[in-house]
Amino acid sequence: MSIRPLRTSAAAALAIGAALLLSSCTGNAAPEESAPAPEASTTITFTDNHGEVEMQSNPQRVVALDNHVFETLSEWDVPLVAAPKGIMGDVWPTYTDDDTVGDVGTHREPNLETIVAASPDLIIGGYRFGDAYDDLVAQNPDATVIDIAPRDGEDVFSELQRESTILGQIFDREAEAAELNEALDTAIDDAKSAYNGTDSVMGLITSAGKIEFAAAGSGRSVGPVFTALDLTPAIDRPAEDASHGDDISVEAIAESNPEWIIVLDRDASFSEPEPGSVPADELIAGSEALKNVPAVQKDQVIYLDPTFYVTEDIQAYTTLFEQMRDAFNAA
Repeated sequence: MSIRPLRTSAAAALAIGAALLLSSCTGNAAPEESAPAPEASTTITFTDNHGEVEMQSNPQRVVALDNHVFETLSEWDVPLVAAPKGIMGDVWPTYTDDDTVGDVGTHREPNLETIVAASPDLIIGGYRFGDAYDDLVAQNPDATVIDIAPRDGEDVFSELQRESTILGQIFDREAEAAELNEALDTAIDDAKSAYNGTDSVMGLITSAGKIEFAAAGSGRSVGPVFTALDLTPAIDRPAEDASHGDDISVEAIAESNPEWIIVLDRDASFSEPEPGSVPADELIAGSEALKNVPAVQKDQVIYLDPTFYVTEDIQAYTTLFEQMRDAFNAA
């Protein structure tokens, strides 16, 4: 297990020394008016995806790259010095519309120099920026770099709660983190209780005018919901593309005759969707092959929040489970 201790920058050491020297020279002189002191910090330890981390709580200069954390940081009024605005959509204008927040771009064409220029104390990497971890560590020796994104092969919802818990430690918001985790547990339990245990369910992902199959129990967004609620899949087969969905014909969907359909519209998250994109509800409602499927006939099609593909955070899943609870109860 690797241990990454807190690093104190040379600039910080010089600043501390200068302050001590100045205080010894001023004697009893009246103190000058100064900026408000930052929140008190303590040494904390936790384990991220690369090992044990030791750092000071309440860092002042934070870079966040993992989409799972933006909503929580925004709710907690945590300012950022840089963020990947190219993959944040219009969900967090506090960050994306603020010109003082450096733009790291996207994970496909990241501008890591923006991070260096921001002189961060903490970099929350991972998720789409997971491959940049080593570069972030090498380029920012005075920063603590962490990756707390959900790990492959682990339960997505426990991982999101782990992420909340760690953020609570870092920003001294442990009570708020516990509330987020409890809300997710409650939403899952309520949705599971509302489901009748037998109705077949189909998971779909739409993008660029196409309907794709979301395999039960795998991948992101729709897949993990099946495991959490013990849903009966209308088609039970492994995923070929767990992130973006697998090719499937509308005839195959119709043949499976699902009582419920759960749909993620990937394009809805972006202000400039892919060419040829069609809203998911129009695709499904306009399909001749699907018009007699029970889910369509009974209006039992659940559409994820339009921003879900961008967020995928603990708040988004909590809302989804609450939405499913209400739909199951109303059926």
